[in-house]
Amino acid sequence: MFERAIKDKAIELSGKYPFVVITGPRQSGKTTLARCAFPDYRKVSLEDLDNRDFAQQDPRGFIATYPDRTIIDEVQRVPSLLSYLQTHCDNAGKDGMYILTGSQNLQLMQAVDQSLAGRAGLLHLLPLSRKEMRNSGIVPSSIDLSILQGCYPRLYDRSIAPADYYPNYIKTYVERDVRNLKDIGDLSKFVRFLKLCAARTAQLLNKTTLANDCGISVPTVDSWLSLLESSYIVFLLKPDFRNYSKRLVKTPKLYFHDTGLACSLLEIKDEIQMSTHYLRGNLFENLVVSDFLKDEFNRGVQDPPVTFWRDSSGHEVDLLYRNGQMEYAYEIKSARTFNDSFLDGLKYWSGLSGADASCLHVIYGGDTPMSRSEAHVETF
Repeated sequence: MFERAIKDKAIELSGKYPFVVITGPRQSGKTTLARCAFPDYRKVSLEDLDNRDFAQQDPRGFIATYPDRTIIDEVQRVPSLLSYLQTHCDNAGKDGMYILTGSQNLQLMQAVDQSLAGRAGLLHLLPLSRKEMRNSGIVPSSIDLSILQGCYPRLYDRSIAPADYYPNYIKTYVERDVRNLKDIGDLSKFVRFLKLCAARTAQLLNKTTLANDCGISVPTVDSWLSLLESSYIVFLLKPDFRNYSKRLVKTPKLYFHDTGLACSLLEIKDEIQMSTHYLRGNLFENLVVSDFLKDEFNRGVQDPPVTFWRDSSGHEVDLLYRNGQMEYAYEIKSARTFNDSFLDGLKYWSGLSGADASCLHVIYGGDTPMSRSEAHVETF
């Protein structure tokens, strides 16, 4: 069991709202987090058919059985229950009455928006962040192993090999969540779509070529990407739109929330294969960018202030992070040896934006951080 950084935020929100909603991908640790943060609460899972039938057939009886201080897992299984919970909590007038968890964000958020608007504190729990892994002493021994293993807690808690874990995760996701969320007739084509997305990680999203390569329409690409986003498999990093008198790329970049899952879809089996894979640099960038999102979500931020910048001439900054009035630029390189060329994109962007060297960072795959006058050089 690992101490999650988001725990204090969950406890804080329970003192401000009658509901705390914890959403995130399957097996990211939502139930464990809820039980650790609220150890004296009762627990009930709507994944259990008996509990689900009880909540569906007799919602008032269900609430009478669990009137307060209860963790309800997979609450999106019975969205109609939320309307009854809302009325019950409004009458009670108390905070911290229910902790709700769910892994299907689209269904859950639709239900929350309809029934619990203004009554719920919302948190997103992703797989382990780098900081959480350091605090638990489970950081893999190399960058290649970090990319390959990914960050799902069960891998480290149960010492499961990625080659055993991720194929089962993908199978469960496709056969359960995908069928529940979308009417997809040809699941094998959807799996091919997943693999094609993995081959495009940390790249500009071209929906037309993705559609052609998968043999589907562009509207289907939109629909399936929405499904992957809502179930926390992928996310799209938006471009920064400030022009600086240059023509900008306005296409988002595609990333996976977990690199271990992407590696499994790419059939990368071990560290040796990872070290020479043509997508190693992309996967390292994915590892770093996804970690920025985790840190923001762990603080309770709903819309992390991260973008990237690229112009039509190919000048690019991999990540822009805004903190208040300050904006920080990051170049991400998987190479183990620092090269002065890593600074080129940062210097170009700095010249346009007016940012000074204190706002420029390089994160690279080496072991030695450096103090340089042009930028901060950091290890991951």
